[in-house]
This record gives sequence, C-alpha cells and structure tokens, in this order.
Amino acid sequence: MYKRQKQDSTTELYHFIGKDILYFHALFWPATLEYSGYRKPTKIFAHGFLTVNGEKMSKSRGTFITARSYLDHIKNPEYLRYYYAAKLNGSMEDIDLNLEDFTARVNSDLVGKYINIASRTAGFINKLFDGKVEKISNSPVIDEMRKSAPVIAESYDNRDYSRALREIMRLADLANANIAEAAPWVKAKQEGTDARASLEMDCSAAMEMFRLLTIYLKPVLPALAANIERFLNVPVLTWSAVETPLPSGHRINDYTHLITRIDPKLIEAMTEANKETMQTATPINSASVAEETNHISIDDFTKVDLRIAKIVDAQHVEGAEKLLQLTLDIGEEKTRNVFAGIKSAYDPASLKGRLTVMVANLAPRKMKFGLSEGMVLAASDDRGGPFILSPDSGAQPGMRVK
Repeated sequence: MYKRQKQDSTTELYHFIGKDILYFHALFWPATLEYSGYRKPTKIFAHGFLTVNGEKMSKSRGTFITARSYLDHIKNPEYLRYYYAAKLNGSMEDIDLNLEDFTARVNSDLVGKYINIASRTAGFINKLFDGKVEKISNSPVIDEMRKSAPVIAESYDNRDYSRALREIMRLADLANANIAEAAPWVKAKQEGTDARASLEMDCSAAMEMFRLLTIYLKPVLPALAANIERFLNVPVLTWSAVETPLPSGHRINDYTHLITRIDPKLIEAMTEANKETMQTATPINSASVAEETNHISIDDFTKVDLRIAKIVDAQHVEGAEKLLQLTLDIGEEKTRNVFAGIKSAYDPASLKGRLTVMVANLAPRKMKFGLSEGMVLAASDDRGGPFILSPDSGAQPGMRVK
C-alpha cells in the first residue's frame, strides 16, 4: 500500500516508470496524491523501451527473451543487471540488449578487468604470505581510486548508472595496468628478501584495489559483492568503508572462482528456446478483434483445414524446454509428427489416446528436433494454460472441423 505521509516529510520517495505512462504518473497521479493528503514523489524517473539486437521483441526472430529462459541458460541475473546499468543514463532513451555485446561486455569488464585483479594476485598471498596482507599507505593508483568515490556516488544519486560504471571500469583499467607493471608472477620466481617484500606489497595493493572496486560495484552487483566480502573476510561493505583500508596482518580466505565467462553457445540455446514458444497456438483475443474490426470472410476460414486428430504417442523432446513430440492420426495412411509447446501443462503419458484438433494444411516446418507437420490448437491467457482443444464424443480421427 502507498504509505500516507505528511506533506512536509523529509523522506525521499522516487518513482521509476516507463516513458509511455509518463503523462499519467507525472500529472494526474501527483495531483491525486496532493488532494488526498499523501506526499508526492521527490522525483520521477522515466525510462525508455527495451529492444533486443536493435529490434522490437519478436519470437520468430529469436529476440523475445523471457526471464525464465535467461535464468535457465545464463543463470546469473547480475550479468543482466550490470549490462542494463551500463546503458541507463537517467534519460528516456530506449536501450538495446545486444546479445553479442552483452556477452563481450560481461566477459571483458566483469571477468577480464574486475575479477581478474583478485584471480591474478590472491594465490600469492594465500601460498606465500599465510593469507595475510599488508596495509598500503603510499599508492598513487589507490589514492586516485578513493578520490573517485564522490564522482561515482553522484552518478548513482543522479541515476546516471552508465557514467558511474564508466568511471569504475576506468579505475579497473588503472588497477590492471598497475598489476601488469608490477608483474607479481615474475617476482614470485625471484629469490631474495627485496623481491619477496615487493611481491607482498604489490599483491596487498591489488587486494585493496579490489576491495574499493567492490564497494563501488555493490549497488549493481550485490550478490557478487557478498561473496567477495566473504573472500576478503571483511564486514558488510558500505560506502564509508572507502576510507578504511585493509589493515596490516588482515587474513583473507582462499580464492575460489567468483564468476565465469558467458559461453556464446548459451546465448544461442536461449534464443532457440524462445523460438520454440511459437509452436504454441496463440489464443485469439476477442476484445482486440472487436476493436480492430478485422473480420475474415467464410472463404478465408475454409482455407484452414482443421482436422480431428488422435494422439497416438507423446514423448519428451531432448534439449527442448517447452516442446512435446506428438504422433497424430488424422485418418491418413501415415501419422503426422507435430512439436507442440505444451510440456508445462501435460504429462506425455496422459495424452496418449486423446482426441484433439489440429491444423492439417499448415506448411511443414523444419526444426532442429525434426520436421513438424502441422499444429495442434490450444488455448491460454494470463490465468493459465495451455489447454489443448478436445472434440465432443463421437468425433473420429480425420473428420474436418467446419
């Protein structure tokens, strides 16, 4: 419920909305709140639409990406949080989920720049220095990283997330350049106390840089930050911790892989999984038909060859999230093979022997699982489904629906 507050309340209240509802939420809704004695939002932020690969979302083109298919294949939701944040700038511009760019940016920024700092140096601390770091008191790179805190905080406060992440990745580049110049992997092979002391300070500095970057990225990557807090063996990181470096003798935990690169094959599998949804018959919305008055003639209807079909067999399709493979008898010499997107609603065993309705003259479609030779009809809406259609008793396979 909308919490009632005094008009002079100092609590900050922000509304995030889509640009297509700006007129209502920026004019009528605040007026209603004012008249009703509720406080108005401190500020309203409107964002644009989301396109995929530069196009409007489309199932047939594989640019209709569902949250479930993303989680099933890519699994880590924070990759998407990072990518969206890298594009959002507080304006109403549309943003594009370019899947190739998404893969490259996550692999480059998060794995190649950010996590790379810890993966290249933590092992030396664990193996050679009993997991303990030294306090860094003189490092131009760390000093610059701390000085950037107000700029990053201001960008977050202004909802200019892309600016914040550009600055954070600039700092990550500085950190990696510093580590590359120090070359701890070379010093680890050298003998002598000077080389060992230099190696200890280099790796300790890397851990401090990694800690600072984690603080800056935590608003976008909270789950990853929590894992890194456990790795660094530090309390919950807050913005004020920027000025409190790791103390001398602080022990970190053993380094384990924090995130992995995105395999482009997972992106391909995700887009293919979304294309499968096209196999489910799209229900007709009678209200929208009435509004658009897009009537068809009886001649148009008779072009669709609807037949009673008996489900002779039904099987799961290996590698398909939504499909069942149906073997259908429609009174012909040979049975028909149809892939139907009804796996979420039916156990294959329960379908065998049932009668349903199929489109018999739909052009066959070659899929990676085989040839689909028609389409069974099903109904669904936001209340449930899909539900395959069942004819009345007396209907026989091959009968035409008129």
